[in-house]
Amino acid sequence: MAYTSIKLGISGDAQVETPPTKGLDSEQPKILVVDDHPSSRMTAVALLSIEGYDVLEADSGSTALECILESNPDLILLDVMMSGMDGYEVCRRLKQDEQTRLIPIVFVTALNDRRARLRGIEVGGDDFLSKPFDQLELSARVRSLVRQKRLNEDLDHAGQVLFSIARAVESRDPNTGDHCERLVLLGKAFGEFLNLSRAEVRDLMWGGYLHDIGKVGIPDQVLLKTGKLTAEEWEIMRQHVLIGEKICQPLRTMRGVVPIIRHHHERWDGSGYPDGLVGNQIPYLAQIFQLIDIYDALTSERPYKRAFSPEESLQLMAEETAKGWRSPELMKLFVEFIGARAAAA
Repeated sequence: MAYTSIKLGISGDAQVETPPTKGLDSEQPKILVVDDHPSSRMTAVALLSIEGYDVLEADSGSTALECILESNPDLILLDVMMSGMDGYEVCRRLKQDEQTRLIPIVFVTALNDRRARLRGIEVGGDDFLSKPFDQLELSARVRSLVRQKRLNEDLDHAGQVLFSIARAVESRDPNTGDHCERLVLLGKAFGEFLNLSRAEVRDLMWGGYLHDIGKVGIPDQVLLKTGKLTAEEWEIMRQHVLIGEKICQPLRTMRGVVPIIRHHHERWDGSGYPDGLVGNQIPYLAQIFQLIDIYDALTSERPYKRAFSPEESLQLMAEETAKGWRSPELMKLFVEFIGARAAAA
């Protein structure tokens, strides 16, 4: 069936739209109820409608996915056991999609079904409710998750602003080309090669965009200078990692990226900046990111240098590692990674 939007009274009769739930934004929250049993759907719809929500219905997993793409609900009440695509698969797909990952999903399970709840947690479910519904419990959980979802969206929008600033910073220097885009792709590939977690790979990718965001605070006469920087100018340039940290630190979603921003110029022997960290005092993701950042710079053409071949670049990086600037073990893995990419090309 096609999904439907319903506003009902408790009796099931259509009625005039009720005001939005108190405590939420003025825009009426939209809830999608997904269940292949009409009686269960109607119960949830009735309980949610009298709370002032705009309620949508879907009778299957595939219909739910279509509805979500078109309507972008604030929360999904999702039955676990459905014919065809079950609730777990619906949740898994939504949580892996950047466009829908922030939508809270409440699984509807049988009472005390521990196995169903564990599997729901594994695929990314946010909460659980048991049938038959308790109206007060349903209302409290939905209200809390909708509020959290909107807070998360605000954070997500703030993150997008940071990415826009980072792109603007990159555009100030026409010599870097698509450096950030290349770092994002390299970060994803190297992170997966190292079997990092999904969150760590994401942080590496975000670091590709945001590592030099602090250059927004560096004057053009220093940032764009073609000649050698003076000692005073070099000290100004070094401040970009601290400025970038201050810009991104307030956002909880950037917690894993901030160490990359601050520490991607540290060196294994302690001769880097800003803190002179030694060895594994340097955050692991910052060590990883530094390798892809240097490799891309070496293999790219700049006004002051030609583009080195992968072999030449790895040789130069190996020489720096021998000086004590990089982790020998991580450098060895990076060489293997580049070799595997070349073989697969």
